[in-house]
Amino acid sequence: MILTNIFYHVDNFCRDLPKILDTRIISSTKSDVYEFIDCKMPLQDVMTILIYFHRSGYRNFKRYYHDCADLYGAFNYRLSYTRFVEIIRHTIFPLFLFMKLYRCGSCTGTCFIDSTKLQVCHNLRITNNKVFSGMAKRGKTTTGWFYGFKLHLIINDIGEIVSFSITPGNTADSNKELVKQLAENCSGRLVGDRGYISKALFEDLFKQGLELITKIKKNMKNKLMDTYSKFILNKRGIIEATNGILKSTCQIEHSRHRSPLNFLVNLLSGLVAYSFLEKKPSIRESMPILTVNI
Repeated sequence: MILTNIFYHVDNFCRDLPKILDTRIISSTKSDVYEFIDCKMPLQDVMTILIYFHRSGYRNFKRYYHDCADLYGAFNYRLSYTRFVEIIRHTIFPLFLFMKLYRCGSCTGTCFIDSTKLQVCHNLRITNNKVFSGMAKRGKTTTGWFYGFKLHLIINDIGEIVSFSITPGNTADSNKELVKQLAENCSGRLVGDRGYISKALFEDLFKQGLELITKIKKNMKNKLMDTYSKFILNKRGIIEATNGILKSTCQIEHSRHRSPLNFLVNLLSGLVAYSFLEKKPSIRESMPILTVNI
């Protein structure tokens, strides 16, 4: 059962959390986690409910919390909906650590990079939006202008999220510092779209042991490319499929946020929920068999 599987992994993480906080996190952050000591509902129960929401098929969290049959009898204690919404902001750091340390995949030598918009309101209501004032920015994608944030992802060839970052909507995809930070632990080949074309970025990543592969623009000279690089470049749709799943199935984007903290909780729990998918976009099955003649 999906709910049991999620709880098993979250519970193991929560058992290790005190050790993680003592070794990796500064003391000023610990109080946000340890406030759950005064709450009757354990941290692992709250995190499990938040993550499972993105796999339950419900679109409204309040209806999910009250009506989801899988939640009844699964937990020893249930808070009221109002109290539950009050405390979920304290799960930001645990969810981030859980995703970063336990649920991210590793580099397999072939990775894909892309960004997707996280629109927080309709364009006609930008001037009236007060929740994300000073944080969200206007950006532009191939589908037009939007107001919100960008989620930058690196995934491997079996669809696992290797690294992620959240930036304002006006951040360029080819931002050198951002891409270098995302690809810090990657090596081999990194496939991106034309938005990542940058000579300086290519050279910096090459020094890091990472070859950036992109299609060329119309005004650029053609370049030689080996067979495998051409193959994985044609398979760049794997990360587009990942973004589609994150938005349609895991519901990381909607315009009903009333708090920036709840926006982060929704996003992080959606990313964690994606990591529990049994079947992710993959190119392993269609990869060519390379032979060497001796």
